Amino acid sequence: MISEKKDGVAEIDPYTFTGNVQSPPATWRARLRYLGPSLIISGSIVGSGELILTSSLGAVAGFVLLWWVLMSCWIKSLVQAELARYIIVSGDTYLRALNRLPGKLWGPKGPVSWPIWLGLIAFIPGIMGVSGILGGAGQALSLLFPVIDSRWATAIVAIATVLILGSGGYKSLERVMLFLVLSFTLITLVCAILMQFTQYQLTSADLILGMSFEFPMEYMVLALAVYGYTGVNSGETSTYTYWCIEKGYPGFIGENDNRDAWLHRARGWVKVLHMDVWVTLVILTCATLPFYMLGAGVLHELGETPDGLETISVLSNMFTRTLGPWALWVFGLGAFFILFSTTLAAVAGGGRFVPDYLIELGFLERQNLVARKGIIRGYALLIPVVSLALYLLFENPVFLVTIGAITAALFLPIQSGATLYLHHRHLDPQIRPGKVVTGFISLIFLFQLFMGYLVIRYVVLA
Repeated sequence: MISEKKDGVAEIDPYTFTGNVQSPPATWRARLRYLGPSLIISGSIVGSGELILTSSLGAVAGFVLLWWVLMSCWIKSLVQAELARYIIVSGDTYLRALNRLPGKLWGPKGPVSWPIWLGLIAFIPGIMGVSGILGGAGQALSLLFPVIDSRWATAIVAIATVLILGSGGYKSLERVMLFLVLSFTLITLVCAILMQFTQYQLTSADLILGMSFEFPMEYMVLALAVYGYTGVNSGETSTYTYWCIEKGYPGFIGENDNRDAWLHRARGWVKVLHMDVWVTLVILTCATLPFYMLGAGVLHELGETPDGLETISVLSNMFTRTLGPWALWVFGLGAFFILFSTTLAAVAGGGRFVPDYLIELGFLERQNLVARKGIIRGYALLIPVVSLALYLLFENPVFLVTIGAITAALFLPIQSGATLYLHHRHLDPQIRPGKVVTGFISLIFLFQLFMGYLVIRYVVLA
C-alpha cells in the first residue's frame, strides 16, 4: 500500500505494500548492499548484557563460565534467523505470527493467542531493563565529564534519545547505529588486545578453565541473567523482524503466487537475511568476549563488583588498571557508545510493538499509517521519560538490567517453539529449512524450556 505524501512524494508503507518485488542479489558482494537490520540489532545486542552483566559475571566468577558466555552468544542466533525467515516470506508481523499460535484467550475485540497477553504483562519488566541501560549510559557520560552529576547526565541521554528518534524513520536510525556500532566494536577489540601486554593477560590455563563446563551454583541468578540478555535476546529477536520489514525484504519477495519466480526471490532474499544474521553474530562475539575477559582478568583479581551508582566507575577499572589512567576516556567513550546505542535501538524497536499490539487486539487498522507512525513517535517521546523516572527511583543499573534480562529469558522458549510451529503449519514447504536446522531448533527449544524452569525456580520463586 502507498499511503500519505511526504514532501509531495508518495510514501510506501512497508507493512502493507507488496508491490516492490526485486530479484535477489546473486553474489555475496551484491548482498552487502542490502544489509542493515543487523547494524540496528547489533546496537541493541552489544550493550547492557555485555558491558554490565557479562563483565559483572566475570568479576564474581572469574574465567570458569567462559563457555556459558559463548553459548549465550551463539545459541539464539539460529532462532533469530529462522523466525525472521518466516516473517519475510509470509508477510506477517511478529505479533501477527504469534497470534497464529494455538491456545486462544479472551480479547476485547475477539479471541487472541496467549503470548499476546503474556507480552503485555512483561511490558513493565522490559521497561525496567531499558531504564537500567539508560542509567548506565548516563553514568558513562558522567565518567567522561565529572562535573555533570550522573542523574543529570542520564536526563541528557533521555533527551538525546527523544530527539534522535523523533523522526521515526528507519534510514536515519540506521546511519546513527552504523557509526555507534563500528565505534564501540573497534574500541573494545583494541582494548582487549592491549590487555594482553599487561599482567592481566589471558593465559592458556584461563582458557582451559573457561572451557571446563563447570557451573558454580552460587552464580546461578547472574548467569541466567547473562543468558537472557547476552547475544540475541528475545526482545531483539522480535524487533529484528520489524527492521527486516522496514528494510523492505517482504516487499522484495512479494506475495506467493505459486510461480517459480516467487520461489527464486524467496530463496534469494532468505540468503540475504542469513548473511545479515551472520554479521550480527560476528559483531556481538567480537564485542562480548573482551568484556568477559576484562571482567574475569581484572575485576575478579581486584575483588571489585559493579553495583549501584558506581557501576560504570568500577567497570572502568578494567581499562585503567591495565592500560593506565589515560584509558578512562577510552572506556568512557566505548561504554557510552554501547549503552546509548542500546537505548536507541531498544526504544525504537519497542515503539514498533505498540501499534502491532493494538492491531492484533482489534483497536487499530493496519492500513492506518498515520496512526501507526503517531504511536511510534509518541512511544519514543514517552518511554525515555518513564525510563528516566524508574532509574532515578532505583539508581542501580545492574538490578534494573537483571530484571529485564530474566524476563527476556522466559520468552526465549516461546520464540523457538513458535518458530517450529509456524514453519510446520504456515510456511511454504519449499522455503522451509532442512531437517538438520529444524533438529537444532528443536534442541534449542528443549534447552530453553529447561532454562525457563531454572529462572522460575531460582529467581521468580526465590
